[in-house]
Formats: sequence, C-alpha cells, structure tokens
Amino acid sequence: MTLMMMMMMLLLWVVVVPLLSFWAWRTLDWVWLTPRRIERELRRQGLRGNHYRILYGDAKDDVRLFKDVRSRPLPLHCHDIGPRVLPRFQKAIKDHGKTSFTWLGPFPRVTLMNPELVKEVLSNKFGHFMRPRTTPLAKFLVQGLLSHEGEKWAKHRRIINPAFHLEKLKLMYPAFSASCGELIRRWDKMIPDEGCLKLDVFPEIQNVTQDVISRTAFGSSYEEGRRIFELLTEQIQLIVPVIQNVYIPGYRFLPTPMNRKRSQVDREMKRILRDMIEKRERAMRKGESSNKNDLLGILLESNMKEGEEEHGKSKNGGMTTEDVIEECKLFYLAGQETTAVLLTWTMILLGMYPNWQAKAREEVLHVFGKNTPDMDGLSSLKIVTMILYEVLRLYPPVPLLSRRTYKTMELGGISFPPGVLLMLPILLIHSDPDFWGEDAKEFKPERFAEGISKASKVAGAFFPFGGGPRVCIGQNFTLIEAKIALSMILQHFSFELSPSYIHAPYTVLTVQPQHGAQLKLHKL
Repeated sequence: MTLMMMMMMLLLWVVVVPLLSFWAWRTLDWVWLTPRRIERELRRQGLRGNHYRILYGDAKDDVRLFKDVRSRPLPLHCHDIGPRVLPRFQKAIKDHGKTSFTWLGPFPRVTLMNPELVKEVLSNKFGHFMRPRTTPLAKFLVQGLLSHEGEKWAKHRRIINPAFHLEKLKLMYPAFSASCGELIRRWDKMIPDEGCLKLDVFPEIQNVTQDVISRTAFGSSYEEGRRIFELLTEQIQLIVPVIQNVYIPGYRFLPTPMNRKRSQVDREMKRILRDMIEKRERAMRKGESSNKNDLLGILLESNMKEGEEEHGKSKNGGMTTEDVIEECKLFYLAGQETTAVLLTWTMILLGMYPNWQAKAREEVLHVFGKNTPDMDGLSSLKIVTMILYEVLRLYPPVPLLSRRTYKTMELGGISFPPGVLLMLPILLIHSDPDFWGEDAKEFKPERFAEGISKASKVAGAFFPFGGGPRVCIGQNFTLIEAKIALSMILQHFSFELSPSYIHAPYTVLTVQPQHGAQLKLHKL
C-alpha cells in the first residue's frame, strides 16, 4: 500500500467517518429520539393523542382524510364545516379530547380549544411563542411581516403601520369604489332586463379584490399588478400540495421540472416588483410628483423616514429592497384573498337566507339610497356589520393559526417542551357550543347585535383576524372593502343560490367553495 493510499485512508477515518456518524445521529434524533421523548412527556402530563409514526407522523392519514371529505359535499344550510375543513383536528378532538396532539411529520401538534389559553399564546408578551418555521419551499410563496420574529418583525410592523391607518385608508376610497363600480356595470350588462343571470361569483369577486389591491397598492401601476396575481396563483398551485406533506431537507435543490418552474416564477415576480419599487424610489429621491396615497407610496415614505432616523443612531436603517418586495407579495396575497372569500361566503349565505339579504338591503338603501357608498356612512351599517361578523365566525378565511415553543413553557398547567407546535383552530372555537350556545352552528347574525364582546359566552372566542401584537394589520382594509362591495351589490341586485350550487367548503390557503359559488342574479 502506497503512502498516498494510507494518507487517504487516514483522512477517511479521521474526517469522513465521524462526519457521517454525526449526521446519522442527528437524523436519528430528529426522526425518532426527540419525537418519542416529547410524546412520553406529553402523555405523562395527561394529554392524549395519536401515537408517533417515524418521519411521516400523521401525514398519510391527513391525505386520506382530506381526500375522503372532499369527495362528500355538505347539505345546504349546514354550517358545521369543521369536519370538512379541519378533518385531522376535528377527529383528534373527538377521539382524544379538546387538548390533544397529532403529528406533522416528527413535530407534535397540540390543539388548544380554550380561548383564554389561545389569548395567552397570541399575546406573546415575552416572545415565548413563535411562528412555526416555514419550509424553504414556502418562502417561494410569501414571507414578509407574516414570517418575521423579534426586532425585524417590530421594525417592519412599525414601517408598515402608517399604510393601514384609517385616515390613509380613507384616501384609498376612490380605488375601492372604482373597482366595485366596474363589477356592478359588468353584471348589469350581463343580466337581461327580463330574467336572471346564473353566474359563479367567486372568480368575479376575486377579480374585483385583485383589482382593488392592485390600485391601492400601486396606484397607476395596477395593470402590472394583475401579472403578479397570475404568478402568485401559479406559485400556489406549485407549492401548496408539497408543503402539506413532510418536507425532505434538500429537496428544493433537485433539478426537477417543478423546482425549476418555482424558481422561474419567483424570479419573474421579484423582477416586476423590483422594477416598480425602484422606479418609485427614484421619483421620490428626485422630488418628482408621485402617488403617496397607495400602499407602496406610504410604505416607501415611511421606510425612508425610518432609514433616516436609524442612520442617525448608527444602525441599519429601514427595509432593504428585498424586504419591500416580500411585503408587496404579502399585500397581494393576503390583501385580496381574505376579502374575496369573505365576500363570496357572504353572498352564498345571503342567498341561503333571503330574509337577512332583505334586511341588509333595506339598511343600505336607508343609509345611501342609490348613491355610491361613502366612507362616513359605512359606520352606520349595523346589520351589514352583524352579517359580516357572523360569516367570519362560521367561515373564517384562515381556519387555523399556529405557534411553536422554542423553550419549555407552561400553559394551562401543562409544561410544553421545545419544538411543540400549538394549533389554534379558529374555525372550531368559533363553532363550539360551549362558547356560543346550542345554536353555535347556525347562521344567526343577531348574536352580534350588541357587538363582539357580548356575542359569545366566553371572552376571546371570536378572533377571525388573530389577536395580540400580531393581529392582522389589514383587518380594517378588508372590512371597509367588504362593506363597500356588499353595499353596492345589494343596491343593484338581488340573488339566490343556483340549483347547481354544491355546498363544499375546503381549504387551499383560505376557506373556499370547492365547486364555486353559483348564484342567480336579478336586476333591481
């Protein structure tokens, strides 16, 4: 054996074998030792749940459950949608109790159904409960304020906040009414003077909310904004099926057609946004007239002020261009999606309950007549507000929130080790008879007649936009847009469910009608 060969053998034993042994141990600890240790600790404290299965956890059962429930629609007027939208958690609660655990791969998921504990988790006063780590693939979809923690989150929230102040939202009113007005005129032309129009309103409303966020986010650049929606839609279709399963580390680096397509879509989206941002920044630096009343203009102005203040303190000031790009992607995705599904379910439910549709229309006509709704009158819409709250209760756009423990935390008398995912099922809490009474799964907007605080038996049982410091920054934006759009629709049309409508709520990123929202529209 030559000296060179002996040196290579020695190198193998000294470097490569220990390295391989280290990674083998890390892998074993990740997929078996740590999950089993956490499971024993949870069971020791009285929690019940599914037994851990190596690596995949409950993933295979989750796929089977989703496939099963999506094959069976619900009866009309059935609002008990938990078994269809959150089948895994609904089943775990039924089998093991309200505080029980399931598995997302090697990570335990503990379901919390107590509103007081949910409030404690969301308040996050000391930063003890963090957002779950997203898979690298999820970062292709959206990051921004939604995914940041600590000082970075605080800085971004501080910079973005001014864009969602009420006085700024009032300046965006022309964009709201213009987009909704175009919808009304299009439907008016489509409906014959005698008779009705059968229409799937879900894609129609999606187009309107996309137009609204494009106008309010980028002003005169909303045509370019429409291309962003096309790319986001494509990216959702490429990513969501993958992130719902266990992520295999390193998978995104494989040169598969899907991975290449995801990277291509991401690059194009960032290119469009970067060009729009840099163009606006150049105009602002030159002092040229630019639209400062859209989200991007307000965001960039706030970011420049932050940068100037932080620069004086010798800190890294403001957000980078890449940061702004991610926040714009979040504007697009969250800004249009939440309002679109809220409006769609509201029209479906008002089609189911014509008495509430008539009450809402009477109120709108009393406040606005046939005039275009104005911002000041929106606060007078009590019945419309009650209806929107009840829709948000039964069909919350986001049915589930999650947080994770990064160190041992005591909550409700139970000590949760690091690495536990705490699942906060908005939908299931919103429809729990213990908090809402025996009619919890019925559509009864009158329960909000005296406001949110008196609608439920337990404080904190209604949180469609989350809660605590990380409450959805765009909730006022969504409610204002929904009130304007719904008011204008009620002024001009009556509607009912089409015989072809199939009641089948399901989750993509939000709670959507699986087979569309087929309605029959009549001119008034």
